[in-house]
Amino acid sequence: MSFEFYAKAHELTSAGLPFATAFVVRAEKPTSGKPGDKAIVTAEGVMHGWIGGSCAQPTVIREALKALTDGEPRLIRLSTNPGQNATREGLIDLPMTCFSGGTLEIYIEPELPAPRLMVVGNLPIAHALVRLGKVMKYHVIGVDLDTHGAGMTEADEIVTELGQLAPKITPLTYIVVASHGKYDEITLEKALRSKAAYVALVSSKTRAAAVLEYLTAQGLTETDLARLKSPAGLDIQALQGEEIALSIMAEIVQKRRNNEIASTQPTAVQPLEATDPVCGMTVQIEGALYQAEYGGETYYFCCVGCRDSFIAAPEKYLLQATPSGQAIDPVCAMTVEIATAKYMSEYADKLYYFCAPGCKRSFEKDPAKYLQVATI
Repeated sequence: MSFEFYAKAHELTSAGLPFATAFVVRAEKPTSGKPGDKAIVTAEGVMHGWIGGSCAQPTVIREALKALTDGEPRLIRLSTNPGQNATREGLIDLPMTCFSGGTLEIYIEPELPAPRLMVVGNLPIAHALVRLGKVMKYHVIGVDLDTHGAGMTEADEIVTELGQLAPKITPLTYIVVASHGKYDEITLEKALRSKAAYVALVSSKTRAAAVLEYLTAQGLTETDLARLKSPAGLDIQALQGEEIALSIMAEIVQKRRNNEIASTQPTAVQPLEATDPVCGMTVQIEGALYQAEYGGETYYFCCVGCRDSFIAAPEKYLLQATPSGQAIDPVCAMTVEIATAKYMSEYADKLYYFCAPGCKRSFEKDPAKYLQVATI
């Protein structure tokens, strides 16, 4: 497991892709996750490794994606009763997505690679871009097919063959083509077909029009072509090579920061919980095991029995009032909140709620015994 974890981390780091690591630092039984268990979560929300089963994974993935967005690590504690735990500074209490019991504390840390600046060409503007990129802590890749990087010694990497480009382009790569007609078209075709964050061409308007005509003939879509920024850079009245390079880096910074802001903007708030229409119990939507579609909507259930009852007669449960409020445990006579009840049983077309699994088991062995007592 450790070998796979570190191999995946090395793979993603080498590719310049962001990911988050998750480590189990504390566990209270019963949990399937143990201290030392670890996993990697990619920017696509895919988990590699093990930090526990389906009760923990959805929440860890969600928190890992938040960490990748805000760049901040976090320590989370997962349990079935987060509101009743003793609080600790810096610890985020979150609910388990099922009621298996136990507690897990998991440390999540984002791993954000340096953005990449890919400069194509070996003219003064390209040299200036390489220097600026290094000062601004970008991972700079010089692409020079003619002089093999002469004058670009500050670049982190030098690419001398176009066939080497694709593996080096990530979603955090900013590409500037300044080869002045030598290999603009073929480089831009590769760049615009990639997931690069920014693609720009340094050229005259006449030259840019000819390049667009070529790219269109190669089958690039309007969406692909709309990603090409030409002329490159912000309009700061730049004239000299260093000034043009500055305007391009300013535009890259603007693009990068706007992307970061957009990624942190709240989207439509999605509910985290749903009410089981059969028994009225609260169900965590994320990771819910029992679901059913009806009338274009998704309904969530606490158990397979409630789901099957709903599927058999959905109108019955949607037309009648959903159970709510309090119920009396027929075994011990304790008051049970229906919404947060963990134990429920159906008998003679009626639902009964229990304070503990022992009461539920006793009832199901001899329901009539407890119902007779309850009616006295």
